[in-house]
Formats: sequence, C-alpha cells, structure tokens
Amino acid sequence: MAGSWALGLGSAAAPSAGTWPFLVSTAIAVLGMVLALLARRTNDAEGLSSSGLPVLGAVAGMAGFAALVGVIGFEIPGALLVFAWLRFLGRGSWRLSVLGAVGIVAVFYLIFVGALNVPIPHLF
Repeated sequence: MAGSWALGLGSAAAPSAGTWPFLVSTAIAVLGMVLALLARRTNDAEGLSSSGLPVLGAVAGMAGFAALVGVIGFEIPGALLVFAWLRFLGRGSWRLSVLGAVGIVAVFYLIFVGALNVPIPHLF
C-alpha cells in the first residue's frame, strides 16, 4: 500500500499509476485481517506438522531464486529451482528432473528473451 501511495493515487476520473495496486493491496489487507479474526472459529484447518516442510522448502527455493536472479540471471537459478521442485517435491526421477529443468528454462528463455524481448537478467 505504501509503495502504491508513493506512486500517486490520482482521482476517480484520472487514476494514477498507484490506483489499482493501492486498491488491490487494501483489499488483500482487509481480507487478511478478516481471516485472522475468524481463524480461531475454524475447525477444519490443518495443524502444523512435518508434512508442511515441503512448503517451507518451496518458499526457500523461491527466495533463493529471487536473491540470485538479479546477480547471475534467471537461467541457473531457474534451472536449479525447477530441478529441486521436480526431483524433491514432485519425486521425479533424476533424468526427468534434469531434462525438465533444462527444457523449461530453455522454453522460458526462448519466449521471454528471444520472442518477447523482455528485459530480464540473463546470462546469454
């Protein structure tokens, strides 16, 4: 909300760059508070256990990807992330995980860097 406020909200007749991000972030914040208030009344929620560790691993992988992509480009962090998700979260074979990681990164490279010329950090 603070970032979109800094962009400027404009008016209803002439919205500025921060209008929609501000509205969406406000809605998410309000709904998050409602969920937090209703959380104690929920009986069907899953408790914390070791079965949630893969989710933490996935979040850690995404954090690592986000930290590395600006430094060394998206190819290597992307391939490592896809490999880890296929191999360890999806329990795929080593061969499928390696080929899938290389193939998926190659397709994303061809689409976003080659065809669409999106200015994302990349090695090649």
